[in-house]
Amino acid sequence: MQKYSILMSVYRKDTADQLRQSIESMVGQTVPCEQFVIVQDGPLGEDLCDVINEYAEAQPAVFTVVPLAENIGLGKALDVGLTYCRNDLVARMDADDISLPNRCEKLLALFEAEPKLGIAGTNIDEFYDDPENVVSSRVVPSDYEGIRKFIRRRSPFNHPTVMFRRSEVERCGGYGKMRRKQDFDLFARMIGMGVYARNIDESLLLFRADAGNYKRRKSWEYVKSYIVVQKENYKRGYCSLWDLIVGAGGQMVMFLTPMFVMKWLSDHLLRKKPAKKAQSEGENA
Repeated sequence: MQKYSILMSVYRKDTADQLRQSIESMVGQTVPCEQFVIVQDGPLGEDLCDVINEYAEAQPAVFTVVPLAENIGLGKALDVGLTYCRNDLVARMDADDISLPNRCEKLLALFEAEPKLGIAGTNIDEFYDDPENVVSSRVVPSDYEGIRKFIRRRSPFNHPTVMFRRSEVERCGGYGKMRRKQDFDLFARMIGMGVYARNIDESLLLFRADAGNYKRRKSWEYVKSYIVVQKENYKRGYCSLWDLIVGAGGQMVMFLTPMFVMKWLSDHLLRKKPAKKAQSEGENA
């Protein structure tokens, strides 16, 4: 299979235990990476630095650590990290999630089977505290036409699961300047600029969802960023005026309703209860 790089950004609010879990899940992939790029997005605490240095010293040929003098935000940090990736195929990973061992193997197989593929991802299972306790799943369309339709209102990829061609991301302008929703903005530009995309209809990553996750999605900065991306998509001709109204209206409803209503809407309309079969497959993977 083709060689690939892993791209991760770490900042001071991440925790050492979760970072170690995340790195271990990627180091333990059934098809190991050729390079693991970790961007330190601003000064980190000693505990986070200790974890990163431990892996970098144990495998100096694999780990590339990129320290940034100040925190510049996820999108910009990932753009910096991309310039250090040695391989065209790049697998994203967040510093608090857990990949199943065969995630990269299955994505690599998809890229091998479809040479024109530029970006692909998977579904995710969400958990609170205990990875064994999956509470919901975010299921995204797997076929190209479904992705093209879905992106008119919502992101059709689970960002921490994606593998993409660095050359295609760079051709489409990278993550750009947005502080939030930079992934949605990038994905919309990629699809709009003709990048072929797929998703694997399987949950291959355990996503850490907590109370802070809901608060971030309910913040005005998050809602405003989403609407800004939707407006840009409308200007570029990637979605209709009706898509813009529905998407922006949905975000305003989430912002204005009480937290318990927002959580209910999110859990029942935007997420699915995980199937027992999918859970057992994840446990046995």
